[in-house]
This record gives sequence, C-alpha cells and structure tokens, in this order.
Amino acid sequence: MKANDVKYGRIMVGLSRFASAMLSPLLVPTYGVLIALWCSYLSAYDMGLRVTVLLVVGGITCVLPMFFITTLHHFKLITDKNLVDRKERLLPFIFALVCYVAAAFYLYTRVHAPMWMVMFCVGGALAVTISAVVNLWWKISAHMAGMAGIVALIYNMHVLVTEAFNLVWVLMVAVLLCGMLGSARIILGRHTLGQVLAGALNGFLCVTLLMQLFG
Repeated sequence: MKANDVKYGRIMVGLSRFASAMLSPLLVPTYGVLIALWCSYLSAYDMGLRVTVLLVVGGITCVLPMFFITTLHHFKLITDKNLVDRKERLLPFIFALVCYVAAAFYLYTRVHAPMWMVMFCVGGALAVTISAVVNLWWKISAHMAGMAGIVALIYNMHVLVTEAFNLVWVLMVAVLLCGMLGSARIILGRHTLGQVLAGALNGFLCVTLLMQLFG
C-alpha cells in the first residue's frame, strides 16, 4: 500500500510539474493571442499575418523573459529558474511588465489590432504590476493570474460579441485548466489556497476591467 502511495504521489507531482510548465505565465500571452486570432472575427484575416503576429508576441513575451531569467540564473542573481524564492521575483516581474507593454504597443501600432485584443495585453501588464507589488510582502500566484487572464479573455470575447463561433466549450476547458493549475501549484507546495485564489482574482479582474472599459 505504501509503495502504491509513493507511486501515486510521484505521478501527481509529475503531472503538476507538467501543468505548471505548459500553463506558465510566459506562455499565456501567446495562448491568448492564439485564441484571439483564431476564435474571433480576426480568423478571417490572412493566415500568414496571424502566424507572424503570434510569433512576434511569443518572442516578446516568452522567449525574451526566458532568456532574461536564464541570464539572471547564470550570473547567480537568482538561485532557481522557477523563481521559488519570493525575494527573487522582482526583477523578472519588472522585465515581464516591460514585455507585456511592448507586446501591447506592437499590437496597437504595428498590427492595428482591435482595442479589446490590445487590452488583453495591457490587462496582463496590470496584473503583473499588482503581482510585483503584492510579492514584496506575499507570494501571490503569477501562474494563476495568467491562466485566469485567459479565462477573462474568452469570457469577454463572448460578452463583446467578437467570437467567430460559440466559445462556451472553450471557456469551460479554460476554467477546468485553471482549476487544474491551481491544484498543481498547491500540490507542488509553491502556493497556498489563498495565494492561488488571489492570483486568479487578480488576473481575471485586470483583464476584464480593461477589456470592458476600452474594448
């Protein structure tokens, strides 16, 4: 029985690590832009243009922050690339904020994307700012802020009637993934339930507020 418990525990930890990696805050902006470009009326745009926009946003909000974190780790400014230590999160948060703003600027000035799509990135920037400030005292979940931002994007695409088809099932999958991610963060011991819920609330409210006000 004990051997089975150990095996089950290893499986749960493995799945939790996989969920945390696949739903990393570094990937969330790319997922959001993918949903916006393929699940809204923007899906009528040229495929080449949409792929280019997706790659550029992915480069700005995922590749650059990943390189920055790797550099910090190389020069021993942080001890863990996963930023387990709350005190080591400030510089990566600030850099992520710059990247979110840069992505929003790119979408607004170069792509001339609709405001609701731009506001998804701006909402993400606001959520990162709040996370950075709160992180000075408390380890709020950035993973949950990002995933809840995706839920907010899909929900508000429906409310603003920008969807190309009924997104109810997509929304349900996003909510399910959000719950799975929250459980994963708790299983890995990275956050408490309160930190997970606070992160989710942060991401959802920031994206919803800006998409509703300016979208």
